[in-house]
Amino acid sequence: MTRSETRPTTVTPTGAGSAVHVRGLSKSYAGTPAVRDLDLDVSYGEVFAILGPNGAGKTTIVEILEGNRRRDAGVVRVLGVDPGQAGRGWRARIGIVLQEVSDAGMLTVAETVQMFTRCYPTARNLDDVLDLVGLSAASGSRVRALSGGQRRRLDVALGIIGRPELLFLDEPTTGFDPEARRQFWDLIRILASDGTTILLTTHYLEEAATLADRVAVIAEGTVVAVDSPASLTRHVNMTATVRWVEGDRVHIEHTISPTELIRQRSSDGAELAELTVTRPTLEDAYLQLIGHS
Repeated sequence: MTRSETRPTTVTPTGAGSAVHVRGLSKSYAGTPAVRDLDLDVSYGEVFAILGPNGAGKTTIVEILEGNRRRDAGVVRVLGVDPGQAGRGWRARIGIVLQEVSDAGMLTVAETVQMFTRCYPTARNLDDVLDLVGLSAASGSRVRALSGGQRRRLDVALGIIGRPELLFLDEPTTGFDPEARRQFWDLIRILASDGTTILLTTHYLEEAATLADRVAVIAEGTVVAVDSPASLTRHVNMTATVRWVEGDRVHIEHTISPTELIRQRSSDGAELAELTVTRPTLEDAYLQLIGHS
């Protein structure tokens, strides 16, 4: 589909300003909490990343939002509908790209995509979707013969074939080499520019920083911070580290006002040799937020 092609009208339910609206979501397994009193909002047209370590509850959260797992408590609305009670009409409005997918490897790429077009009332044209995900040249290839990057592009093709308003991506680039990962990021940018709301889970800080408008950091089943990737450091210790050499001695000081510290230390004309100022990075913020030193 080209950028100029008309998309189906997205109907925003009355009073609903979010594609995803969650309040007080909880889920336990055998008495052990996986998600605890979680609140979350994702705006229409937003690329939203859920970031967290293994066991943080990311998969459970997404499966509940997809309508594939029951919750114990809380209010959940996805595209204005409770996914736990949603029917086929609602499912046709979402797309899901799982981390691992089983398929008929003996089929060609074109045959696989064509088979899925029959599942949706307003499916994208076969040639358009293959062009969009960069698989036109591989349309006649058997699925089992595809490279890892091509296979992931096919997963996305199947996820977007029904023109979803909301696309779920679960660890979309796990196992990719750097080149394949960046090619996949370009594809996500195209989908986002077309107005698709995208919710992705990832382990990669760089991926979240590159793609997401906002990031939710999840730890022990709850949201510990939500902000743009560039602003996540506002939620943690902002102390900067100032290092310099004076004579034979190395000085290291931690301060929230490094400029003032440098001004004071050099007010008598002293030379602060090898001066460096290091501020918290996104990685520092992430590690603080999930409770790691």
